[in-house]
Amino acid sequence: MNKYTKNPSIKDVVQYYDETRFDYDKVWLNKDNLAVHFGFYDENAHNHSDALLNTNRVMADLADIKPGDRVMDAGCGKGGSSLWMAATRGAIVTGITPVATQIVDCEQFAKERNLEDKANFVKASYTDTPFEDNTFDVVWACESVCHAPRKEEFYMEAYRVLKPGGRLIMAEYIRCDRPLPVEQDKKIADWLNRWAIADIDTALEHRSHSNKAGFSSFLMRDYTKYARVSLRNLHQQSVRYRTLGNVLNFIGVRSKTQHGNHIGSIYQWEALEMGAWFYGVVSCVK
Repeated sequence: MNKYTKNPSIKDVVQYYDETRFDYDKVWLNKDNLAVHFGFYDENAHNHSDALLNTNRVMADLADIKPGDRVMDAGCGKGGSSLWMAATRGAIVTGITPVATQIVDCEQFAKERNLEDKANFVKASYTDTPFEDNTFDVVWACESVCHAPRKEEFYMEAYRVLKPGGRLIMAEYIRCDRPLPVEQDKKIADWLNRWAIADIDTALEHRSHSNKAGFSSFLMRDYTKYARVSLRNLHQQSVRYRTLGNVLNFIGVRSKTQHGNHIGSIYQWEALEMGAWFYGVVSCVK
């Protein structure tokens, strides 16, 4: 645990996503991608919207998601990745999130896209799901496991619900070392405390969690070069409107949580540039 970070509860995480709905809806996602994650820029994507969808493509290719595969989307947000997998890969997807308002959004978007037979959504924690053992072919987690105070609990639950030979695919923020220099640990805390994240783990810690859960393989890829443009874009927008954000927070138009989300986006990039963390994509096989 980073001694400078707080230990947010599930209630804190739910409050964070409830209060930052406007930020994501108006600044980041659109009705095509519904993405509450960063985008991957490469030869397949050269703009913001395409990059957000490209993250889904890259993760789905790495996980070898095929028609008929049963996928658990752990921390599904507004359902963007779930619905993309159902529509483009023919997967049968169950999205889970503890945020009730997100479930409402997901079900509405699935209905609008006529994907109700391929995508369903459940209010649950990804460390304690209501599913039977050996249920899914793939467990998918895109920038969501960061919210788990103990990442090993996620790995254990993912292993339990996966079928033998099932795959775990995860995109996540990865700290470069533990401990880090004090200024880097403090900068990470400046970011994480505003995003309802307890801490982020190192690559070695993720490998250890995978091994203890029982996975037969573990591969960590550094995808920072693909996510960098998306991360930088969020930082630039946040800096551009920082003064306005300070004023709106001071007069009570924006809440402490909303303002924290804004300022945390600045600190996230600064921590990246300091070399405190990188953007990783993890693959595991049961």
